[in-house]
Amino acid sequence: MSETSARGRDGGAPGRRRGRPPRTESAGTRARILGAAREEFSERGYEKTSVRGIAKAAGVDSALVHHYFGTKEQVFEAAIAVAFAPALAEPNALTEGPLDGVGERMTRFIFGIWENPTTRTPLLAIVRSAVNNDTAAAVFRRLIAGQVLRRVAAQVNLPDAELRAELAAAQLVGVAMMRYVIKLEPLASADPEQIIARVAPVVQHHLTAP
Repeated sequence: MSETSARGRDGGAPGRRRGRPPRTESAGTRARILGAAREEFSERGYEKTSVRGIAKAAGVDSALVHHYFGTKEQVFEAAIAVAFAPALAEPNALTEGPLDGVGERMTRFIFGIWENPTTRTPLLAIVRSAVNNDTAAAVFRRLIAGQVLRRVAAQVNLPDAELRAELAAAQLVGVAMMRYVIKLEPLASADPEQIIARVAPVVQHHLTAP
């Protein structure tokens, strides 16, 4: 390889790599792409984010993004799924305990995700994108609504359990939008425990009230 090809055109640091990286770099490259994707989707939303922009942020060629993940929709879903996997894989967070406490457990579960910086970024990305894009909304339903609400509805075990779970989720999403996305004060700066104490009974009412 010539010195010119090994370095950027201006003689500075090497440019973005093209093609497939060595196997030893694959895991790190994938993680870097996913991290860049989460940041891009969070800041720009689904519509304004491009595979080329993700590649630039990750320091790789766009062909490499397509190689690992496929389409922009697939990159989006992969970025969200990786970030939420630990939380959504926890089976007891929502279902363990008495029915009269499911409202507080659900509220703590959701706000625990929002308060965690690792999961807040992809959640911001998916909420901002889902508002204006059908593709992002479908990912939201699969990764959040489908898994979380299904568990809650199963525990409630009433004829209208799915509707109850969706109403409870709507309550939580609305509060989260005002706190984390719109950042309306004093809600945005309120202590999480104070919010949970006020919201959990409303969520419980949606789930179990006659």
